[in-house]
Amino acid sequence: MRTTLTGRNLSVSSGLRQLVNRHLAKLERRVGTAIVSAQVVVSGERHINITDITLHLRGDRVLSGVGEATTWPLSVKGAVERLSQQVDTVKGKWTTRKRRSEGRRALVPADPAPPVSADVALPGPRVYRSKAALRALTIDDAAERLVKGAEAFLVFRNADTGRVAVVHRRADGHVALTEPDR
Repeated sequence: MRTTLTGRNLSVSSGLRQLVNRHLAKLERRVGTAIVSAQVVVSGERHINITDITLHLRGDRVLSGVGEATTWPLSVKGAVERLSQQVDTVKGKWTTRKRRSEGRRALVPADPAPPVSADVALPGPRVYRSKAALRALTIDDAAERLVKGAEAFLVFRNADTGRVAVVHRRADGHVALTEPDR
């Protein structure tokens, strides 16, 4: 977090700088890395010390708190308490937004689906696609691999004809060969 500390009508002592940094560290622990920068303006008017703190958070959020008191610790504490209430509000909004199932970029269907009645059939099973290199095998080699393996079918390139073919297990336990017409 980048911090700018400015004194109006007074010089900023190292003790006041440490006090402000300590209180800002407590706010930073509450929101993590969301604080981008902090601008602190301290001013003294007669017997009143005024602390004005402006926090810049991610997402173009700006929080501001002003504290007035007779001593610097009470003035800084008052400003930080006002900021902590605002930080709690912003943090609550962030966490509730994360809990929702759909985000801001949720897709809205173009046509809402009509209600499903009992006599309407549901869509078929989902089809998954995959690509694999075809090996050139003879029909006997393909049948032998199918018998030795646990797969239900084997797609291969016929070494004799150069065309794609499929061998699969039939219900009676025999092996069947399927080739396209062309």
